[in-house]
Amino acid sequence: TANERRLGELVGSVAGKLHTGRSRNDQVATDVRLWLSGAARDLQADMLRLITVIADRAEAEIDVLMPGYTHLQPAQPIRWAHWLMSHAAALQRDAERLAQLRGRVEVLPLGSGAIAGHPFGIDRHQIAKELGFPKITPNSLDAVSDRDFIMEFLFWASLTGVHLSRVAEDLIIYSTAEFGFVKLSDAYSTGSSLMPQKKNPDAMELVRGKSGRPIGSLMTLFTVVKGLPSTYNKDLQEDKEPLFDAVDTMRGVLPICEGVISTLTINEDRMLASLDAAMLATDLADYLVRKGVPFRETHHIAGRAVQLAEDTGVKLTDLTPDQLRTLHSAFEDDVTGVWDFTRSVESRDAPGGTSKSAVQQQIADMRAWIETQRD
Repeated sequence: TANERRLGELVGSVAGKLHTGRSRNDQVATDVRLWLSGAARDLQADMLRLITVIADRAEAEIDVLMPGYTHLQPAQPIRWAHWLMSHAAALQRDAERLAQLRGRVEVLPLGSGAIAGHPFGIDRHQIAKELGFPKITPNSLDAVSDRDFIMEFLFWASLTGVHLSRVAEDLIIYSTAEFGFVKLSDAYSTGSSLMPQKKNPDAMELVRGKSGRPIGSLMTLFTVVKGLPSTYNKDLQEDKEPLFDAVDTMRGVLPICEGVISTLTINEDRMLASLDAAMLATDLADYLVRKGVPFRETHHIAGRAVQLAEDTGVKLTDLTPDQLRTLHSAFEDDVTGVWDFTRSVESRDAPGGTSKSAVQQQIADMRAWIETQRD
């Protein structure tokens, strides 16, 4: 209406023809799709920059070993680069979802009128071409009330936010004095207002906290839409606030994560010192598997070896071949070769694994994928 009024001031009454065959219902739906298409394109670029930073860091620090955790308990030795690429893999899925979502955003509803279409023979396909939409909506009743694309985007923002929150949580833990694996840049940390010794990972805590906003926005719009009768209802104007907030949130947290990861420093010595002998228990079981012992049996034997080390007050790696032979006759003197963290890591060379060659392949594959995603 404002556009038509201003056009009338410029060209006169002919401006009244601008609204022919149109309704605010289909115009608003078109505007939101146009806006979200542009926002999604910007967010896709943010995602690719973040993934690239992770891949760069993984390549540069591929030789660094660290403990891998399950249940937040030490599990097996892994590469720091493997940990980095694990988060890149999740973010890659997010970027792929966003690209797929854009195909459902970029569908033209203009020409649907209020609900029933228009009687003036306007070429909707030509309008779609001029506005950069690959497709037009197939049903005018659905077109003016469809907000699936916004809810899909809010789901994307929610899941991506969860993945970023998990990155943040790991880095918050790894930056504690108890772990000391990483040190966040001063640009992304703050001190305490009371305790001068403190250096808090505020940027990552805010990323973790902000992840709740898109989830709340998604629930808001689900609640708005769930009870609506078909076609357009005024309730649908409540789609804008959660959408805009989610876009603003994601445009904020993605560059912050990029900055944190690109500027943090790692403490390689602390990571190595945290590798515990017990983390090689699985390698001990694997040793027996290579001797022909069924894994289920070797798992039990390795557990008994851990118990033997505890009972005798030594590390698992200090058990002698003779002590191990009391558990199974298949142990030979070469079993001492198992007690090597680098060997353990390098043995896991299956695609996706933590060996150097496997991680290098993950990085190469990620770089190749990134090139296919650039507009």
